Amino acid sequence: MHLSVLRPLSEHPGPWASIVLDASHETEDATKAIELRWRAAREELAAQGADEPTLAALENTVLNHQPVPGRYWLAAFATQGEVVLAMPIVATPRDHVAAWGPLPHAMPMIAGYGEQVAWLRIVVNRIGADFEGATLGGSPRRGQINGHNDFPIHRVKAGGWSYSHYWRAAQMTWQRNAQEIADAVGRMATEMGAEILIVAGDPQTRRLLIDHLPEWWQKRYVESDVGSRAPGADPEPLDDFTLRSIARLADEHIADVLERFKIQQAHNAAAEVGLPALVTALQRCQVKTALLVNDLSSPLQLWVGDRPNEVALTKDGALALGAENPQRVRADAALLRALAATDADLVLVTPDEFDQGGGVGALLRYADVSTRHL
Repeated sequence: MHLSVLRPLSEHPGPWASIVLDASHETEDATKAIELRWRAAREELAAQGADEPTLAALENTVLNHQPVPGRYWLAAFATQGEVVLAMPIVATPRDHVAAWGPLPHAMPMIAGYGEQVAWLRIVVNRIGADFEGATLGGSPRRGQINGHNDFPIHRVKAGGWSYSHYWRAAQMTWQRNAQEIADAVGRMATEMGAEILIVAGDPQTRRLLIDHLPEWWQKRYVESDVGSRAPGADPEPLDDFTLRSIARLADEHIADVLERFKIQQAHNAAAEVGLPALVTALQRCQVKTALLVNDLSSPLQLWVGDRPNEVALTKDGALALGAENPQRVRADAALLRALAATDADLVLVTPDEFDQGGGVGALLRYADVSTRHL
């Protein structure tokens, strides 16, 4: 997964207050329940030393954020009286988070966020299309695309001298609208960096849309038999289809990384195993993709300085990198900061998928320190 969403966190000094709490608005007493959860989190943060301006900023975010549909958790990170990042996550973490420390405790959010896939969904009819999607960084996209040709839209009934004329005119109208929508979809998908198009809606119109898509996207779409622009249409079947399609592609991403790691390791190429090797590679900005078994109960810690690549196994190691006042922090927090700041990716794997090096590995940008950073 891309960690660009964490980039703002790597650009601010700490200390940090980190929270992840259930912010769902599914029940009548949801507002009161969220207030009680926040009150408990605030007390935990205060006990750990969080300052009042930072707590006040978090409270404002928790109690006044824009709710999203369904059950979700809110992750938020604040320092020096400012909330730097706040976002909902759908996957349920194991427990709430209320942590105060030198670095943000972002791994619970990242684990809940899951493997990211940039996607775009189009629901069409003969007039236009509704679209929804998200970029790789999680920025949402939503709106409508309408064709400029609206007469005639419907075929006339059989019979009469004008039947063939109106039949052909209706066909041309659909074709022109399909072309306009396809052009807009192609541009939008490219701008978003979408990896998959999900096409739903009126069967004949979606086939026209697919036929008019730019060649690049002809191989990157899935077609759904559920979903409609009709008023009152149930969105749940299409939402389920969308989630399954995205999850399938996310699983393919993970499988691809594991296969590439296996191949490069077999050829003694740019693949490393173990925490010490990953830390050394991060110091040199070598890491292209880190593989990590997510274990929030892990006691592992690292030493860090002010700069993201000032990360080491020991205090002396951090001092040798130029850190003026090294601090000992959670290993996953130090790794996330360094990965995000160096534009590296992260793949969270299970122990069954990756059982080497204590569940830590890395694909490198280059195999030797003397090689130029690609």
